[in-house]
Amino acid sequence: MAVSHRAADTMPTPSLYDRDLDRNPANYAPLTPLSFIARTAYIWPQQLGVVHGDRRYTWAETYARTRRLASALARAGIGKGDTVAAMLSNTPEMVECHFGVPMTGGVLNTLNTRLDGEAIAFMLEHGEAKFLVTDTEFAPTIEKALAKIKRKVMVIDVVDSAGPGGERLGEFDYEKFIAGGDPEYPWHPPGDEWDAISLNYTSGTTGNPKGVVYHHRGAYLNALSNIIDWGMPRHAVYLWTLPMFHCNGWCFPWTIAALAGTNVCLRRVEAKPVLDAIRTHKVTHYCGAPIVHAMLINAPDELKEGITQKVNCLVAAAAPPASVIEGMERIGFDITHVYGLTETYGPAAVCAKHAEWDTLDIAGRTERNGRQGVRYTCEEGMTVMDAETMHPVPWDGETMGEIMFRGNITMKGYLKNPAASAEAFAGGWFHSGDLAVMQPDGYIKIKDRSKDVIISPAARTSARSRSRTCCTDTRRCSQRRW
Repeated sequence: MAVSHRAADTMPTPSLYDRDLDRNPANYAPLTPLSFIARTAYIWPQQLGVVHGDRRYTWAETYARTRRLASALARAGIGKGDTVAAMLSNTPEMVECHFGVPMTGGVLNTLNTRLDGEAIAFMLEHGEAKFLVTDTEFAPTIEKALAKIKRKVMVIDVVDSAGPGGERLGEFDYEKFIAGGDPEYPWHPPGDEWDAISLNYTSGTTGNPKGVVYHHRGAYLNALSNIIDWGMPRHAVYLWTLPMFHCNGWCFPWTIAALAGTNVCLRRVEAKPVLDAIRTHKVTHYCGAPIVHAMLINAPDELKEGITQKVNCLVAAAAPPASVIEGMERIGFDITHVYGLTETYGPAAVCAKHAEWDTLDIAGRTERNGRQGVRYTCEEGMTVMDAETMHPVPWDGETMGEIMFRGNITMKGYLKNPAASAEAFAGGWFHSGDLAVMQPDGYIKIKDRSKDVIISPAARTSARSRSRTCCTDTRRCSQRRW
């Protein structure tokens, strides 16, 4: 009894602001991006939400379709913690899966459509997928994958009239499947914002892919960070050149819902359909790797005629060269550089611009805009450290260390891989595996190893043992860092 009294005596006294002020449904709700589509459908029901070829859906219609999907999945047995995989192009069905699957409490696993049957089979087995929503274009790959796995996966076929077609493998047709669902399905937010919302696989140069788990809180916050750090306006028109399977499209399916914007879907990223879509739909925003931007710059001038609105573009992967920055300026597109990994919900850093950079020559603008930059608004920390001592490197633009993140837009961890999770989070930071320097103004810059860059032994060892750069085989690579 004495021990109990002593323990009670040492307990801290609640502060004035903690007494009798508890969480309750009136003052606290778990964060989830599912709230965005409900709000937008309520306020702007007739606003155009999704465009794909001849198909048009308002936000009211999109919300009803996602609820039908959720209802049909729930009736088929999908509930909290169940995995639903999607092998889809950038189509309305992929937008709907980002809401309909988590409305059931399930977890969405978007699959890289460039992978082969063996890789897809591993992901379906490891993620324990119960359902697979797949476009018939990918039937040959899916057929090989299903033949390799031992567990039963129910298949829902998406037959897209804008696609090339293909064999039907599933027990269900997507449109018939959701037609049996309730458009007023009473979905509920997650009980805990830490609940998983999605599963994304990432592959390094060796070994099996790792399953990166996102939670509702992180998806909500990164969706809002996209708006803040890119300065996106209400009703933005967003063109899907970035694959939605990649880091859940950098969380932009949820971002566009929050903005009551328009998703312009696109199956193929080629100069003519991209520029036609930008002109026809008055696209204001799109994302892509440098090669996508270079493709548009080098397209024939006649394809660019009639594009009069300002177009904003995010570029990731390698820093944009001077030719891309200058070329984008010439055609009236404004480019912003972002950086991140699958483990950080897509972009978690942005090269935040300063007005005075506009006065620099092209070489100066290229240098400033080509850096990986600073942390996203909703990421709590980003720095460069010596991986062994966990001390920040000096801001000298020379001393190499490892880029590290921490905060709400860092993954929950790797599915079924506690050892890899512990390694990635060692020292209370997420270790990116990317080597960089901290520049005098606090901006981070990834640099190649060279004789004029100081690399600490610890940073060299960490990068060598835990490389996260992309492999050159784009069919197998999940583009962990882009």
